[in-house]
Amino acid sequence: MAKVNGDDGDRDVRDLAARAAWMSYVGGQTQDQIALELGISRQRVQRLVARAAAEGLVRVRIDHPIAECLELERALKVRFGLESARVAPSIGADGDPLAGLTPFAAPVVERVFRDATPRTIALGTGRTLRMVVEHMQTLDGAHHKIVSLIGNVSPDGSASFYEVIMRLAEKLSAPHYPMAIPVVARDETELALYHGLPHVRATRALALAADLVIVGIGQMSDDAPLLVDGFISPAEHADLCASGAAGEICGHVFDAEGRYLEHAFNRRVVGVSVPVADRPVLCIGGGESKLPALRAALSGGLITSLITDEKTARSLL
Repeated sequence: MAKVNGDDGDRDVRDLAARAAWMSYVGGQTQDQIALELGISRQRVQRLVARAAAEGLVRVRIDHPIAECLELERALKVRFGLESARVAPSIGADGDPLAGLTPFAAPVVERVFRDATPRTIALGTGRTLRMVVEHMQTLDGAHHKIVSLIGNVSPDGSASFYEVIMRLAEKLSAPHYPMAIPVVARDETELALYHGLPHVRATRALALAADLVIVGIGQMSDDAPLLVDGFISPAEHADLCASGAAGEICGHVFDAEGRYLEHAFNRRVVGVSVPVADRPVLCIGGGESKLPALRAALSGGLITSLITDEKTARSLL
């Protein structure tokens, strides 16, 4: 019988919840069958399976291609000249688009790192990419290198909460090269100082030579990540919007045509902007708030591949 007290007891219960969920989702057993096998009540089986789902121990992947999504993928490629497009099935009008998009994107990103050919992958950061990484399985990616396109230090000196590269490195056991500097310099003199640091020069050079770039995308509305996370002030946000800001990738702000703004803020961003040379750029993003940014990035050719959700795809088309 599983213990119920203390850290070890809680771990035992989680182990039992994982076993019950495995028997249910993978083994296809009924709750009565699981109860008999584990020697517990049917009601407890129900609670354990529910706990496993609530704590993220259960992750569902559906491999069956949905015809409407395949048609949207084709239309996106044609309309925007994309190398590839993937569209996650809708989870309902009221659902959080990231709840369906990020587990859908995770196996696509996994396939990049399952490739036996060693590659250097440059990464952005943000809420969407962080959620994608959380949904990824642990795998052997030690033959690849991952490098950040953007700084990982917030204005108050703390590490960025939505930094991606360290968490991904844990999943892959891969060599990783974070950009250990602020996202934005206070002025151009400070920017030159950061760019002159040997480790920053090396990281930027590696990012510029990457084989593939994977990024999220940020909106510039009132819930802009740059504003919410404190990288720009309300006054700077208003000035950027007045200058025509439609979205941002890795902190660099662009207009509705996908052209980077000639603005003082962009000149203070320490990281690397995309596209990087002629490297492919995979963008993962969806949701109504990101539509202007996605339209702009697609119009300007800032991205070459897109993973989005069904509702966003329909709106883009």
